[in-house]
Order: sequence, then structure tokens, then C-alpha cells
Amino acid sequence: MNKYGLACDVADRVGISKKDASIIVDAVLDSISDALQSGERVQLVGFGSFEVRSRASREGRNPRKPEEKIKIPPSTVPVFKAGKALKDAVK
Repeated sequence: MNKYGLACDVADRVGISKKDASIIVDAVLDSISDALQSGERVQLVGFGSFEVRSRASREGRNPRKPEEKIKIPPSTVPVFKAGKALKDAVK
């Protein structure tokens, strides 16, 4: 399912237009993105939580020249951890 499919599903479940559902889905995703950019954790009880974690710098291999070592710089990455209800629903 992509973002358009999600908006269509929301529209059908709630009984609103696909255009309005698309605006709502975009707003939710933007809100989650904004919260993560400001360092906040987003927790949706039963569904899961989004947070930002830091990765340390490390040494890797150049895929074009496997014998050559390269330094991979530190980075911050978004992480999603599924909640218990979501895990149980998927089983």
C-alpha cells in the first residue's frame, strides 16, 4: 500500500472525500516528521513509536573496491518500533 492507497482506505472508512483524506494523511505524516526533526519521540499507543537515534562513525568497505576501507560518518536516523497490539495483529 502506498500513500494514495492509504488515503483511499481512510476515505472509505471515515466516509469523506479522497481529497480530504489525502490532506489528512499528509498532515499526519508532516506532524510526525516535524516532531522527529525537533528531537521528539512520537508514540501511538498500540501501534508503535517513532524516534531519532544517532549512529556512530564506523569503518566500511568500498563496494567498487572491496580491499579499500572507507570511513562512514556519524548520522542520525529515524527508527520505528512496533507496539504490542500491532505485533499481535501481524502474527
